[in-house]
Amino acid sequence: MIKIEDLRLMATLARSESLSEAARALNVTPSALSMRLRALERELGLSLAMRTARMLTLSADGELLAQEATALLARLEQLPELFDRGAQSVKGKLRVAAPFGYGRQRIAPLIVRLARRYPDLNVQLDLRETPWPERAEADIVFHIGSVRDSSWVARTIADNQRWVCASPAYLQQHGAPSTPRDLLNHACICIRENDEDVTLWHFRTDKGGVEARWGARESIRIHPAMQSNDGGTARYWAEQGLGLVLRSQWDVEEVVRQGKLVRVLQPWQFDAAPILILVQSSKNMPSRVRTAFDFFVEALRVE
Repeated sequence: MIKIEDLRLMATLARSESLSEAARALNVTPSALSMRLRALERELGLSLAMRTARMLTLSADGELLAQEATALLARLEQLPELFDRGAQSVKGKLRVAAPFGYGRQRIAPLIVRLARRYPDLNVQLDLRETPWPERAEADIVFHIGSVRDSSWVARTIADNQRWVCASPAYLQQHGAPSTPRDLLNHACICIRENDEDVTLWHFRTDKGGVEARWGARESIRIHPAMQSNDGGTARYWAEQGLGLVLRSQWDVEEVVRQGKLVRVLQPWQFDAAPILILVQSSKNMPSRVRTAFDFFVEALRVE
């Protein structure tokens, strides 16, 4: 029979890169954890993981068991709240996942306010390069960009256009591009994230003037002068005059207001990357999740 300790073991293995990391999370030694894993495999008659000293990879059966274990543990955590819907206090563990930059700049400060308002709430913020897709072990997920169909419920926080920006010093030296095609003759800074084709920049043309309806979708293949997997670093390079950067509105609008960067090519629209807040279900949502969800939606709407 599978015990709750076995569920915790598999859920921890799923989010760990090595046996040692999983052992630290469970506060046991690697040898003890390895023994528990072997015992579970013998009981089930399955191979659940391939492990070496530095790497841990779940098998297909291990992935399935880990997903079910994670779901069951989350359900067990929520069980008391199903019988305490009238309680005024908001308490328990709240797991939030967000992208690195957006999480640091926008979500972490909001969690300070949330924690002060609800001191019995135990908040865990997990910053990831890509907090989506569904195996994200979180109550609330913030995601930038579109998502495929899933069982999660998504709500748009902001449309979040993408702006092409450069420093005043760069524009003074090299001039401003007049059309997206002019970017081919400029130094461009690329951000590698989410497995996107980062050198292919998509935009929509306005065939009848600025006030007309947007026309055809077009793309250009730029030749990056510099690349980074960190958006903040790419923005900083642009601020230092090293080139033009295509960056989310949420990340650059403040430095544009400050004059550190200048938005160019405003008559053209580049691909938007909407900011979404996601929950696994809108029905029977635990009070701690509902309260936090409403708090985040309201706070980010005001920004």
